[in-house]
Amino acid sequence: MAKEVLNTKEKGIATVASYAARGDMKGLKTALVKGLDDGVTVNEFKEILVQVYAYCGFPRSLNALGILMQTVEERGNKDISGKEPSAKPQGDALVYGTDNQTKLVGTEVKGKLFDFAPAIDEYLKAHLFGDIFARDNVDWKTRELATIAMLASRDGVESQLDAHIAIGKQNGLTDEQIEELLKIASQTKAENVLFGLGEKNPYSKYFIGQSYLKPVTTENGVPMYNVTFEPRCRNNWHIHHKDGQILLVTSGRGWYQAWGEEPRELHPGDVVNIPPETKHWHGAAKDSWFTHIAVEVPFEGGSNEWLEPVSDEEYNKLK
Repeated sequence: MAKEVLNTKEKGIATVASYAARGDMKGLKTALVKGLDDGVTVNEFKEILVQVYAYCGFPRSLNALGILMQTVEERGNKDISGKEPSAKPQGDALVYGTDNQTKLVGTEVKGKLFDFAPAIDEYLKAHLFGDIFARDNVDWKTRELATIAMLASRDGVESQLDAHIAIGKQNGLTDEQIEELLKIASQTKAENVLFGLGEKNPYSKYFIGQSYLKPVTTENGVPMYNVTFEPRCRNNWHIHHKDGQILLVTSGRGWYQAWGEEPRELHPGDVVNIPPETKHWHGAAKDSWFTHIAVEVPFEGGSNEWLEPVSDEEYNKLK
């Protein structure tokens, strides 16, 4: 039986949510046009772009809604408007918001953080789940699909992403659909690599997964290369003989490990100094693209020795 994947409209919503979360207005405009052509209604896109503010802030939401409005006007206001939400439920928003949250998650949500800061618990229940998720012209499965795409497009929100993946499954998303959502988000992130993605890495036989290489400069005797790894991609264990290397992390989440040491999690702004003769590897986390600048420290007679791959067993122990 064929795997259940996202349909055309779901892909359109996920792609728009991802671009909006990243603040990429050029990519958003293109995705909105394709989504409208593929049958996503104006009101469906409105709902998703309003929801962006709950996970990415008002500026991203307002800017994205402005692009949607501009796009609809440029297309002559001929796109299908779609359903309007039903009237807001009557009564205490905190009460029915708590009920909505419990149904979404599958259990009552509580914990030490909410005891420590009860205001955030009230805002989540009364506003996010009592107001936004009470609007019924977009179903909960679609809202979670969009939320996963938003969070997967941002750095530093891994725990929230994991939570919403679980909620998405609770509301009908399959593992295959979630995998496709993460791929969509990864693709939009890859388009924004600081120095450009470059070409497929000519040293791919020494990597597990796909990586990309773009020279930044080869002048003045200090070569620098932009290296981008797709999720789960990593290079083999290797050694720089005589010359060392410096890694400057620019985006995503990844890992570095020297032989005999614990793996080190890497984030933008991190710097790794790799001394000569150090057996090591580096690459992307399971759920994130990863980019670093590799700065060669030249030394006469220097060379690279490529060794065994980092096994799935080793790699899968990493979070």
